[in-house]
Amino acid sequence: MKALLALVAILLLGTCSQPPPLLEQILASGELRVVTRNSPDAYYLGSRGPEGPAYELASRFAESLGVPLRLYTVRTREAAINEVRAGRAHLAAAGLSTGIELPPNTAYGPGYQLVREHLIFRRRGTRPPSVTAAGRGQIEVAAGSPHQSTLEDLRLQHPDLAWIERADTDTEEILNEVSRGSVQYTLASSTEFALNRAVHPELAIALDLSPQRSISWVVNTTAHDRSLLARVNAFFVVARADGFITAMLDRYYGDKESFDYLLSRSFVEHVQSRLPRYLDWFQEASEKYRLDWRLLAAMGYQESKWDPSAVSYTGVRGLMQLTEGTAEMMKHGDRRDPRASIFGGAKYLSKLMDMVPRRIPEPDRTWFAVAAYNVGFGHVEDARILAEAQGRDPDRWDDVRDMLPLLSQERWYTRTKRGYARGWEPVRYVDNVKAYLNILQVAGTGTARASAAGDEKIP
Repeated sequence: MKALLALVAILLLGTCSQPPPLLEQILASGELRVVTRNSPDAYYLGSRGPEGPAYELASRFAESLGVPLRLYTVRTREAAINEVRAGRAHLAAAGLSTGIELPPNTAYGPGYQLVREHLIFRRRGTRPPSVTAAGRGQIEVAAGSPHQSTLEDLRLQHPDLAWIERADTDTEEILNEVSRGSVQYTLASSTEFALNRAVHPELAIALDLSPQRSISWVVNTTAHDRSLLARVNAFFVVARADGFITAMLDRYYGDKESFDYLLSRSFVEHVQSRLPRYLDWFQEASEKYRLDWRLLAAMGYQESKWDPSAVSYTGVRGLMQLTEGTAEMMKHGDRRDPRASIFGGAKYLSKLMDMVPRRIPEPDRTWFAVAAYNVGFGHVEDARILAEAQGRDPDRWDDVRDMLPLLSQERWYTRTKRGYARGWEPVRYVDNVKAYLNILQVAGTGTARASAAGDEKIP
């Protein structure tokens, strides 16, 4: 009898036992489920695969757990939080800022980036002394944006504050109009300002309008299980201590190098000191793949400054900055070998040229392929579709060039197949390649060959 009672007690205890901690479940299932958003501050597809600050952090965290990352997207920040609340995602890495009351079974992780809202004006315009003074002019914000909510809160302190709400646009487009001078003022977060400053250097901060808030993850928790949150906290301590977070934020939001080829003395110097070592290979590859060697050389300089040891933050390597997957697909050996990299890059560019519709004439055909080398063929196709929808010529580079930056604006990239892209980058990339190409076409091969016997060390 006692044995029977003991058995019943054991069975009852077993049915009432708690499930294993969430961290143990993740390790046992072999998968970290992360919800994110297709946006510049979270996740997007770049030319070399997934990118974005939230994606990079989530990937590194999954790697620290030793499990694969399963990433999926939702449209809004609220939807991302609800995915965590419902248990469908273990955490949300979606550019979420603290200050919002979270639902049950969720908690903020450590903040990894401080943001605040600014009043933005055109650098050559009039800096307002206060937000109310700006309001007497023209403040325009996107309807339904967080910036509208900020202005509504500010009006409690400044009853005369006025602004225009626009339902036909988004913050990025209004920033573009401020840079052109057609709008006087708008609001932008510090991350929005940093991303758009690279495209519109005329933009400047007039005033800080909000206290700093932290960008952080939202993590699945319960009153009895904070195991995943504890591991997230430990991960951020290490990521901050080893400099990973600082370096990542600098890559996405730091100052971008400007380019003026008329004043680019370093390029002319490198034509003399570096190009001669690789000139024969550029010419051999151009003959094999029916390309202009000067175009290949210009792209190589834009990619690596003709440095075969160059490594980008996304892990692309070599003189032509090939991903490991692209190098394997092109079957030209070790991408760190300069000859293999040049031939691999030439083969890849030739492949992209073949993908461009044959009806498109030169030089537009080449510029489409060069842009695709930088941002990916799919994003170029998205820009061509937008061009056609706007009554522009999708087969003309100058028309598509105007559309590419729209891929960074939510109003536009949500209409495309591949979503967000840092669309100003391929525009700048092609412009720079054109500038280098012009110099090489003027200089010819004489100066390069004259230094062919120079020192082999990369200066």
